Amino acid sequence: MKYTLSGSLRSVPRRSLLLFAIIAICVSLLIGWSGRKVIKYTSTDKYCMSCHIHPHADQSWKLSTHYNNSSGVITHCTQCHLPPEGQGYIYAKAKHGFKDVYGFLFKDSADINWEAKKLLENARTFVYEESCKKCHQNLFPVTLSVKGSNAHLFYTLSEDPLNCINCHLNVGHYDRNALHAHDTGFGVNITDNRDIYTAAEQVSGFKDFNEKIPGTTVSFDMVAVKGGTFMMGSPADEPLRDEDEGPRRKVTVSDFWIGRIEVSWDEYLAFFRATGSQGRTEGQVVSSRKADAISGATPPWGAPDQGWGKGQRPAITMSWHAATVYCQWLSKVTGKKYRLPTEAEWEYACRGGTETPYFFGGSPKKFTSNGLLKKIFSPDTAIINSMVIYKENSNARTGEPGRVKQNPLGLLNMSGNVAEFCLDFYAPDTYGADTVAAVNPRGPARGREHVIRGGSFKSDAKDVRSAARDLTKTQAWLVTDPQMPKSIWWYSDVIDVGFRVVCETEGTK
Repeated sequence: MKYTLSGSLRSVPRRSLLLFAIIAICVSLLIGWSGRKVIKYTSTDKYCMSCHIHPHADQSWKLSTHYNNSSGVITHCTQCHLPPEGQGYIYAKAKHGFKDVYGFLFKDSADINWEAKKLLENARTFVYEESCKKCHQNLFPVTLSVKGSNAHLFYTLSEDPLNCINCHLNVGHYDRNALHAHDTGFGVNITDNRDIYTAAEQVSGFKDFNEKIPGTTVSFDMVAVKGGTFMMGSPADEPLRDEDEGPRRKVTVSDFWIGRIEVSWDEYLAFFRATGSQGRTEGQVVSSRKADAISGATPPWGAPDQGWGKGQRPAITMSWHAATVYCQWLSKVTGKKYRLPTEAEWEYACRGGTETPYFFGGSPKKFTSNGLLKKIFSPDTAIINSMVIYKENSNARTGEPGRVKQNPLGLLNMSGNVAEFCLDFYAPDTYGADTVAAVNPRGPARGREHVIRGGSFKSDAKDVRSAARDLTKTQAWLVTDPQMPKSIWWYSDVIDVGFRVVCETEGTK
């Protein structure tokens, strides 16, 4: 074999070229064949389960309609958790595979929050819409119910992008607490053997008291909050603040009582049992022999408590309207003036006299888990963990009130656990509209959505600051409700919002 000075091939025997070509073709075929075998093997259910060893994965899949169905067809792991071939399949497989291998080698599976992984906002990142539609090409089969047809019509016509798993989140992994049907037995069973209260608490003087709901065994603590003046909102230099938290303004609030804890399931179910109607449907007007009777909620869909338990856990999934009617009912049965807190009252009570980002010490920058560096270096949780139930310590669910320490006023879970409805309509420029001192402000005179405060068990540390604001999202929170009209009592798509009651001092004896 001879070469020129430049190194280029001058002459090569034909036999050598042919042999080289045959070897190259064989090597290419071998690599391609091996690659296909590797892709096929690593796409089997058995291989998936060798890494995904969390308890619910295999068992819940085999109980689901994607495995256990009348047709005998099995939907395999990669048919949902990877896009169809030719639509980014190899890229998605490499991306998820790298993350899975890293987690398998360097993480302890016992430390991973599997419950959080099942939440809709997380499931969207590893369940592919294209894969759903590849199998389910006909969205209007003759066997589909009217409610199903309405839901699929809404899906096809919606201006906002929706995912199939908005409604069918648990179709691939069975969850007995997430059945999408009316729970007509919800809250009916009573196993409490305590004495039934015959009268509400008689209050003399402005002090803490324990309210008793007549006709039930339920009571709850109300804390007397002495009115005063404070700076509402966050300063411009507060780390991780949002623009709707300012400008800060001086606000004065009058004396009021506020619930020591968020309204619990025990409290809310007392209302549901007394006012609910099992036979009524949404949109119906119910006549009553009593003109002042309060008509309560219709039966919910699924399990509003998500199977986490009721008792003293905060009640969730009810609408702002339902929370308001609860306050009206509570006022009627106790003879006091109960309502939702105004946004100013809420922040005043949450701060408890403090002016820092939280009612306890610490910086949002140290507590937040957002950002690339915090994915590598864990956030500082030494202080906040004992004060707030939030994303890093909640296991993706609500907690009992006693899990955290109280704020300076003796209130629990003002920050975290569940976000809380306020009386005010929401506007992003509420504070900027009036920079002078205000007494007992009520926010905008009109609006479409209401303020929610406090953050929740889903929230990052920056969103459980005392000044952090958010708002209801009624349309988005009713996407999977199949009723026409949609429920005015229950949100189908939010599980981390509840409320706390305020009692006015005027007229209370």
